Amino acid sequence: MFKHIDAYAGDPILSLVETFLQDPRPNKVNLGIGLYYDEDGRIPLLDVVKRTEIALAAAGLTRSYLPMEGLAAYRETVQRLVFGADRAAARDKRIVTVQTIGGSGALKVGADLLKRYFPDSGIWVSDPTWDNHRSMFDGAGIAVHDYPYYDPKSGGVRFAEMLATISSLPERSIVLLHPCCHNPTGVDLSQDQWRELFPVLIKKRLIPYFDMAYQGYGDGIDEDAWAVRALADAGGNFFVGNSFSKSLSLYGERCGALSVVCPDQAQADLLLGQLKFTVRRNYSSPPTHGGLIVSRILGDAASTAEWQAEVAKMRERIKAMRRSLHEVISARLPGRDFGYFLNQRGMFSYTGLSPAQVDTLREQHAVYLVNSGRICVAGLNLKNVAYVAEAMAAVM
Repeated sequence: MFKHIDAYAGDPILSLVETFLQDPRPNKVNLGIGLYYDEDGRIPLLDVVKRTEIALAAAGLTRSYLPMEGLAAYRETVQRLVFGADRAAARDKRIVTVQTIGGSGALKVGADLLKRYFPDSGIWVSDPTWDNHRSMFDGAGIAVHDYPYYDPKSGGVRFAEMLATISSLPERSIVLLHPCCHNPTGVDLSQDQWRELFPVLIKKRLIPYFDMAYQGYGDGIDEDAWAVRALADAGGNFFVGNSFSKSLSLYGERCGALSVVCPDQAQADLLLGQLKFTVRRNYSSPPTHGGLIVSRILGDAASTAEWQAEVAKMRERIKAMRRSLHEVISARLPGRDFGYFLNQRGMFSYTGLSPAQVDTLREQHAVYLVNSGRICVAGLNLKNVAYVAEAMAAVM
């Protein structure tokens, strides 16, 4: 019956994790998967999350299905977090938000809706981008193309080429953008570059699609949402997917959302109906538990402040690991510029290592990273950062 089915080659990152777990060497270090680990190498349970879960358990709430669009309180708090507390688009009811199964669910729901109503539109993603961006949109039947982005020579953005490519796209093309903490490079556009890009997106009648999975890991909760809020204020119409996997350390709860900024309330109402229908055809309704955690924390000023303080500690620890990595490698290889480790933002860093060097790191030093040379800086800690830096210097 099924012998004609192709074998699945496996996800490169998840397959790397499996190999890492089977490695018996005690000094092994996993820098492949995008998870935040604390100083002891554990995925943290945030204090504010723990207290909220205890309160939820004590409340004895029923576990009925949520509406297709998700928990109302969750959707309201997401809009405030993503777009700010007082934005014109929100006051005019031009933003529609649905709760999704993680950030990937936001991409899936958005991709399906775009394929249905913009069937001839292709999507342009940064070169490079998160591999699953390609898979999600290709799986929805949308043709995936690249726009220039990362410059390995300068460690910056090929912005002139990026702008020229986007300026040449057909009307209604979809453009996937990372508002902060670019995955996989950690290299973001400056505010001035965003200001140059926005008029092109609007004038060309393109469909921007922000994927914001790391809000809070760059410069701060509000600072990392600057591009999203600025485009809304500039009159843009666009999609935004966001996730609480990293910022609230709720990976397995699959807490995400998809928001769309529309020209007016009437179009927002139409879009909400079709987003609900898209959800119904996929997974019917989102999970309750994670939605309640997020809405209770973000719906309470004291809990929100505590959460933001915990995110700040995670963000600063990542920055400290960047500084330590830079210090050791620079000392081992004087005369070479490793400033990009300090300039990149968020969980990820492009190291410049080749696939052959990545293989050597894994085989000889038990340091695991993906073939592109991307590392998850959050996998470093005071116990392993010097060892990792020495190993990287040895293969460079």
